[in-house]
Amino acid sequence: MNVHATPRTTGYGISVEPLKGKIAIYRNDTLLAESHSAKVMYETRLPPTIYIPRDDLCVDLSDETELQTFCPFKGTATYHDITVHGEHLANSVWAYEQALPESIAIQGHIGFMPGAYTDIDLGQNQLRDPDDGNISGPLIDWLMRGASTATTPEAFTKALAKKMLEHGIAIQRLSILAWSLHPLIAGKHFIWEKDQDEILTRAPTYEIYDHPAFINSPLRHVSNGLGGVRQRLNDENPHNSFPIMEDLREKGATDYVAMPLPFSDGRTNVLTLTCDHPNGFTTENLGLVFECSSVIARYYEVFMQRENAQVLLETYVGKRSGARVLGGEIRRGDGDEIDAAIMFCDLRNSTSLEEQLGREAYINLLNEFFETVSEIVHENGGEVLKFIGDAVLAVFPALDDPDLARESAQRTAINIVERLGELRQSGTDIHCDCSIGLAYGRVTYGNVGSRERLDFTVIGHAANVAARLGEFGKTVGHRIVVSEDIAPACAHAQPLGEVALHNVSKPVNSYALRTSADEILNS
Repeated sequence: MNVHATPRTTGYGISVEPLKGKIAIYRNDTLLAESHSAKVMYETRLPPTIYIPRDDLCVDLSDETELQTFCPFKGTATYHDITVHGEHLANSVWAYEQALPESIAIQGHIGFMPGAYTDIDLGQNQLRDPDDGNISGPLIDWLMRGASTATTPEAFTKALAKKMLEHGIAIQRLSILAWSLHPLIAGKHFIWEKDQDEILTRAPTYEIYDHPAFINSPLRHVSNGLGGVRQRLNDENPHNSFPIMEDLREKGATDYVAMPLPFSDGRTNVLTLTCDHPNGFTTENLGLVFECSSVIARYYEVFMQRENAQVLLETYVGKRSGARVLGGEIRRGDGDEIDAAIMFCDLRNSTSLEEQLGREAYINLLNEFFETVSEIVHENGGEVLKFIGDAVLAVFPALDDPDLARESAQRTAINIVERLGELRQSGTDIHCDCSIGLAYGRVTYGNVGSRERLDFTVIGHAANVAARLGEFGKTVGHRIVVSEDIAPACAHAQPLGEVALHNVSKPVNSYALRTSADEILNS
């Protein structure tokens, strides 16, 4: 009978032991260090590491380099270069100048990277193999089997905290700071607290980088690649490394750690844990989290990448079009024929404005123009498809209500003209005018372009007519010109008759719309 023995499960372990006699470290025939006070560190799943007192080095160290790495139970490691017979060995040695309590025995000692030496003479010492065992339990099992069912970062964060508690990690607070690609939001900060039912999600703007609360925070320290942060918050450690530590103390926290969560693109995000156990985190606690951190990081990276994709698509092609692309309409030719009102809104006198204002001021004005137009389009249920030079192309899909699409489009046009008139009279620097063309009809709404570069847009007679009506309006002094397909939705439409438009085969029966702002704009 075959019996499969269950492997013994042990927690993460770390120990430091003195070595006997003389220890010598060589690079070929060059002695790098020689000591009678060397120590060896045994750490789960890592080879034994020899540490030498700094005074026993036989080579000179450079100043600290920019490289820093973090361990939640050793602290932040700083690195140095050495030069051996003209050979420069970058970041070849490290030290924990402010080692954490679990590793205080190696504070002020030097460790050598494997590539820095060729031989270590241990004398009569014999290094033992570390007793790694297998780390398992609720957290590991969930990450391997159940975590993938979480559909949002909030749900994942809540479940992550729950599993840590089940695993015996006495967390009072858990937070994840994940940076994003968003034109307005710098990132997302997910915060779980033991006495709260829901996850608190913050979406700081880019002003966070200049905010004192962030500048003087562990989040900035870690995300800038300066290593992790670990601080005991008991009476024996009254000093606060960051202002937030005092707030955490007042809430009963006894220990705090902030560690990097690196994404595959090189960005450093941050995981923080606060403990409320009288003795703080154990080595096993932090070792478990540290070993799981790369897996945890990948889950958040997936969440943020999906959110980034959605945000970038919405930013560059619009919310409705972005959803279609994200939903799988990504091949050339993918799309639908839809009935829609099309609006083409062009900035008037743009060439002279650029000459008068200069490039920077003109770009600022153009952005304000786009912002004003886009806001009104969205308020009326439309979607900005793209900015073409100094013009805005927007679509109002008919869906099941063609009359509503027509009304929304003409109301948008009137609101834009009136809003620009108000801005002109308000004493602001926005002194711009517009020309708008509206048309209604069947268009193709989808992907066009080359194999390497696609554009999600509308193609069809109505789109062409809308653009040409806008141009025509400039020549006859009307700010809004619509086709007869739009006119039934307009309360005060002035007939213009059949108009011959450039590159449109047949004359288009057109109407001009006047607004309450026309007299102001003409003054």
